[in-house]
Amino acid sequence: MPEATDKKLGLWGRFLAMPADNPVKTVIVAVALCLFCSMIVSAAAVALRPVQAENKVLDKRRNILEVAGLYQPGINVNKTFKEKIEPRLVDIETGKFSDATDPATYDQRSASKDPAQSVKPADDIAGIGRQAKLASIYLIRNEAGEIDKIILPVHGYGLWSTMYGFVALKSDGNEVAGFQFYEQGETPGLGAEVDNPRWRAQWPGKKIYGDDGKVEISVTKTPATPATQSYHIDSLAGATLTSRGVDNLIHFWMGEQGFKRFLDNLKEGTV
Repeated sequence: MPEATDKKLGLWGRFLAMPADNPVKTVIVAVALCLFCSMIVSAAAVALRPVQAENKVLDKRRNILEVAGLYQPGINVNKTFKEKIEPRLVDIETGKFSDATDPATYDQRSASKDPAQSVKPADDIAGIGRQAKLASIYLIRNEAGEIDKIILPVHGYGLWSTMYGFVALKSDGNEVAGFQFYEQGETPGLGAEVDNPRWRAQWPGKKIYGDDGKVEISVTKTPATPATQSYHIDSLAGATLTSRGVDNLIHFWMGEQGFKRFLDNLKEGTV
């Protein structure tokens, strides 16, 4: 009789008839639940991917507007960016503008991972591994159509992470108008203080290059002197390696391997 009853119940019926504490039933329920949840999470990730990509672009644009001094709470970021910011591409080797691809869609980070679009720096003090041959830059022009500010992307390794940010220069290509990171994973309360507005407030007005054209700006714990005051940035307290990382990435990207050739060409009007 039990065998006949089992046949009537079928596989699903026999499974439901198992005691709740049956080990086989527990395992089957757990596996089924995990599979169901993973399908839901995967579907949500795929569905939200375009939204995530859009938010990432929006955040980057907001940071560009912030470092340029154009951001105000409540503004339409995309509208303001398109009205005020002129994206361009620069060939790092020649220091001239490039029309090789659309600057609006170019992904410098992805290009840096492609051997065909990148190179290994000769002196990788910033710890970036590979450097894209083309770099995205952003220009702000005044009413006369002349360049008013230049926003340059910079990145380099700190203590725990690669820090990505922007430095804004005035039209002379030397005086800092703003500096901030939009992505970093440094120690909260220590290295992560690179995001602290009080620390970032040191940068505007500082000079990048000395009279000899060499990079003089420095992130250091050594007190400033009258001769170094124009180039001095106080390091972060308790975050020596992060501070050194910021110093290294600024020297790299403002130096000969970075944007110096472009900035020199800009001053000479030969871009």
